[in-house]
Amino acid sequence: MPKPAEVTLPSDREVRVTRTFNAPRQLVWDAHTKPELVKKWQGYEGWDMPVCDMDVRVGGTYKWRWKNREDGNEFGFFGTFTEVDRPSRIAHEQYFDPGNMDLTMPAGDPCIVSVELTEQNGVTTLVCNLKFASKEARDGAASTGMTDGMEHSYTRLDDMFKAAA
Repeated sequence: MPKPAEVTLPSDREVRVTRTFNAPRQLVWDAHTKPELVKKWQGYEGWDMPVCDMDVRVGGTYKWRWKNREDGNEFGFFGTFTEVDRPSRIAHEQYFDPGNMDLTMPAGDPCIVSVELTEQNGVTTLVCNLKFASKEARDGAASTGMTDGMEHSYTRLDDMFKAAA
């Protein structure tokens, strides 16, 4: 079983999440770039992902939106892909869409999210770097429990890989 994500703060504006998966790099890549797979693992129990539009190419856009089954609350993210190097690196701008939820996230410049994938002996290491516009934006996002949510989703991804094996 992969160990939980390791979270570090490499600079005043960055959050880095490192996580391993017992799966080949191509499968981890596909899970991050194919909407039908993204919808299966990103998010929390009790939430659906009714919107998962992704045009995975440099200059292509994406829009993700989650909806709570119980109360109908919604939120999401959107942006543009800035780097696509299959199957090892992808980067995108990330803007927060609070939907109808009472969430305050720092507005302004986007967070730049990059994901790097390396594989050794069938184990893929993911390094996700989130670079915010300011220290305040980083601290504000980190205070939402963002990295706990990422680990929850990564655990669901582990389960998806196990089920496919």
